[in-house]
Formats: sequence, structure tokens, C-alpha cells
Amino acid sequence: MPTPNHFKPHFKISGRSTKIQRIVNDSSHQRPPFSNLTNPTHHGSNLLSNRSCVTVTDSTETKVDPISAAETRIELGIAYIQRGQFSRAKQDFEKALEFAPNYYRSQLSMAHYYEVVGEYKMAESRYRAALKVAPNNGHVYHNYGTYLCKQGEFEKANQYFLDAVTRPNYYQIAESYENAGLCALKNKQFKSAQRYFEKSLEHEPLRPNATIQLSALEVRNGDYQLARLRLMQFHQKYGYQSPSLAVLHQLEVQTGNKAMADKYQKLLKKQ
Repeated sequence: MPTPNHFKPHFKISGRSTKIQRIVNDSSHQRPPFSNLTNPTHHGSNLLSNRSCVTVTDSTETKVDPISAAETRIELGIAYIQRGQFSRAKQDFEKALEFAPNYYRSQLSMAHYYEVVGEYKMAESRYRAALKVAPNNGHVYHNYGTYLCKQGEFEKANQYFLDAVTRPNYYQIAESYENAGLCALKNKQFKSAQRYFEKSLEHEPLRPNATIQLSALEVRNGDYQLARLRLMQFHQKYGYQSPSLAVLHQLEVQTGNKAMADKYQKLLKKQ
């Protein structure tokens, strides 16, 4: 059965459900390594920060904080990427690298730029540079895994997702397991995908996309009661959503329950 599209706003939207997602929160800076491309306003986050990049040390001397200066440039570059102004974005990302070449987000933002414009060898080089300057940073492993999966390097991507969840001070574990599951789906490794979605939900119960994807796999496997219960709990928390209704409709079609299948079909049309 086809997998459903991503859940609607407040959560990330990536078009097809097998698209993978990047980290949206960095525990050390509380801003993304770079923006989610298809939902830049995720959780209402503002891409342009008022954070100052100059520290006043006395009345006659100022000292530039290279990380803050780099962050300002990174966020400006992200905004330009979202507006399709790629040359302007590159200028800001290059400035971020000048300010803080050993800062992992400077490297990741440049990798993101090269990925967006299709310069994949350059993107690969920047992801590796990010690993070199931050070998224990889970965000780097997660984002590199995301990139590798999009390039069809599924086994390597899987390893980087698994490496991400073992890094110290890394807390987006549910998202990394979810991405591992989405990548496994792209590779038609359905058992692995199910296992990773289950792990994601262990760390964040009823996480929307992982819940819907796992339910779809359970329907595919004929585990109808598990899928039905999971989606009922999902609806209690989030209300009816098109992807979850699509899975329920398919479930009732497969079980021969025409009345319920018709009900969910009508609800789907109202979405």
C-alpha cells in the first residue's frame, strides 16, 4: 500500500512520506543547523535572530564573538535560500566560515547550500569537514545521514543515524530513529523501518510521522488491531488528519468493513 504524506502543520512537511528530515533544534544554540527546506516556519521559529554579534568590553574597544557573528550570517543565508536567492545565501555562508571555520554549523550551512544547488561533491566535502571539526556532534551525524539517504546511499546513511543517537549531549533521538525508518522505507527494508519507527516512538510517544508510518506498516502486515488502536490514540491527541485517515480507510477496506471505510472516505474529503 502507498505510504501517506506527511502530517499537516505544526509538524514538518516534506511532500512524500519517505522524505527525510533535518534537525530543527540544537540544544546548545536552540536554532537549527539549517532550516527544514519545505517548512521553514516549523514551530514558529524565527530565522532572523536579534542576537548581537558584538561584545562590548570597554568604552573604547569592542570584540567580535565569532560564533555569534557566524550565526547571524547563517540565519541570513537560510532566509535567502528560502527566497531562492542562492548567490546571496552563499555570500553569507562564506562569511560565516570566515568568522568561525571550526564551527560545525558554518560547515553544515555551506554543505546545505551546495546540496540545494546540486553541487554534490562540494556538499560531500563540507559534510566531511563538519565531521572533522565536530566528531562527537550528533547533529552533524544526523544531517550527514540525511544527505546520504537522499543520495541513495542507504546503508551508510543508516549507520550515521545510529551513530547520531549515541553522541553525547544529543537529544533529537526520536527524529534520528524516524529518519532511519524513512530511509529504510526508501530502500524497501520494511522490517528495519518498522523497528526504527518503534524506537522513535519509544523516545517520543505518538510522534506524528512515526506513528502514521508505523500504522501503515502494521496494516501492510495485517496487524489491524494494533494499527487501529495506535491511530485512535493519535486522533485523540491531534484530531483527524489526512494521512492518518488514509491509513484507517485502507485498513477498513482490507478488513472488509465497508461502513467504516465509507466513513473515513467522507472524512478525508472534508480535510
